[in-house]
Amino acid sequence: MKNLKFTIAYNGTAYNGYQSQPGGNTVQDKIESVLSVFLNQKAKINGCSRTDAGVHARKFVFNTVYDDTLSGIDEKGLISAMNGRLPRDIAVLACEKVPDSFHARFDAKGKEYLYLLDASPIRNVFSEGFALHYPYSADTEKMLSAAKEIIGTHDFAAFCKAEAKEHLKTTVRTVNEIKILKNNNFLEFYVSGEGFLHNMVRIIVGTLIYVSEGKRSAADIREALICGDREMAGKTLPPYGLYLNRVFY
Repeated sequence: MKNLKFTIAYNGTAYNGYQSQPGGNTVQDKIESVLSVFLNQKAKINGCSRTDAGVHARKFVFNTVYDDTLSGIDEKGLISAMNGRLPRDIAVLACEKVPDSFHARFDAKGKEYLYLLDASPIRNVFSEGFALHYPYSADTEKMLSAAKEIIGTHDFAAFCKAEAKEHLKTTVRTVNEIKILKNNNFLEFYVSGEGFLHNMVRIIVGTLIYVSEGKRSAADIREALICGDREMAGKTLPPYGLYLNRVFY
């Protein structure tokens, strides 16, 4: 048996998220279908995370354990072969042999997400579907100051999709860092942590935008973390501006 770790990138626009589901058309479905051909057996992959419909990934990690006696293809060959067969919105970046015990999800120490915002006055047609067009003059210092309230271990019930909380044992999570970078007309929000709730990053960034606009304050964020009321936080931003940027091991 052999255990391989893959790093991939994908444009999530056309998919119903990463993880397989009854409706089909997911990133996992596409990868397992192609991988099965080249491994000469039914492939099952373990993803590092889930991403919602429309969310993208720059460096998503998965692993697969398979019977290497049924397939003679090596890691380099798999990269080339899979990229020749996968849809053009999914690409294999790397493939390497890892210890049998490695699991892409359970061994992950944390993740970093990027939310990309186009703040230009006129919509950039070339970033449509990859960045949220939100034309305003952002106060990054004000947002960074308020972000300090979010960093650390808190109950993030107010920063989670309401329906998702019913299936969770806890809504306590740890956010390690929030960075906001200005790149020409784009604002890049980087949020890293040990784990995230459903819509958590999209709500965090939406809340920080509300802070910049004067619709929320640092005190409101503190209150939201204490009371867990979803209405105290900001809006949930659309999925297409969100990227799983990298995974920490």
